[in-house]
Amino acid sequence: MSAEPSPVMSPQQQAEREKVYQLIIELAYPATRETALLELSKNTYADLAPMLWKSVGTTCTLLQEIVNIYPIITTPVLKANQSNRVCYALTLLQCVASHPETRPAFLRDQIPMYLYPFLSTTFKSRPFEQLRLTTLGVINALAETGDTEVLIFLIWSEVVPHCLTNMVRGSKLTKIAATSILEKILLDEMGLTYICENHDRFSQVAITLGKMVIHMLKFPCLRVLKHVVRCYLLLTENVRARSALRVCLPDLLRDGTFTSLVQHDTCTKQWLQMLLKNLQTNAVNPMGSS
Repeated sequence: MSAEPSPVMSPQQQAEREKVYQLIIELAYPATRETALLELSKNTYADLAPMLWKSVGTTCTLLQEIVNIYPIITTPVLKANQSNRVCYALTLLQCVASHPETRPAFLRDQIPMYLYPFLSTTFKSRPFEQLRLTTLGVINALAETGDTEVLIFLIWSEVVPHCLTNMVRGSKLTKIAATSILEKILLDEMGLTYICENHDRFSQVAITLGKMVIHMLKFPCLRVLKHVVRCYLLLTENVRARSALRVCLPDLLRDGTFTSLVQHDTCTKQWLQMLLKNLQTNAVNPMGSS
């Protein structure tokens, strides 16, 4: 059987592809790199990820942009233009992480490990917050695939402590992004077991979620609460975690404090009801056993 012929591109598609190729070439030259990073980060071309990954030297160039800023992130002097430039590179790495053709190699080369230092920064200025948020976007792009290979990598690379830190001290969007990653890990049986099999690890997760609930007493946010409630609900699928949560679940989730906040969000309201039902002493867990 002969191979299927390559699809014929229209003149417009060919022109777009040539433009992408030219921008990738311009990444190699310091004088044109920043503009190329910006333009490529806004590009939605379907084959951008394979083109980036397979082009000679491009991944090294993107990693160079990331590594070059390491000395600066240890001080509070990071400027907006410096942060933006790195975020352009991170956006391109997110494109590679999201694409099924390039994701396996992206993981094998342990590219996310180069990004974790950004999640450890503590300065509160907008350039730092944007850096952390964009980094979490790359990790989220991996986590939402649901691939076992991705989950194994995230567990092995210990991304959870980074998420917990940003769930507590990040901005609203950073909290949402970090909690979403934890939620996706808990959705998998392997991830749930990883969190719950170790007492200290489970305690850190429970303490962090509890701090977020208390924070929402003063700064209520439905989107944050939705992810927090889902994480608690997923934890109740594990017998040991369910038993512990009967004791340590914040009273604020039991006493109707957030009733008005969730009243128009059917999904969150149902998850909260299921959570409380699962934690009843004589309840049979409707979501399955551990």
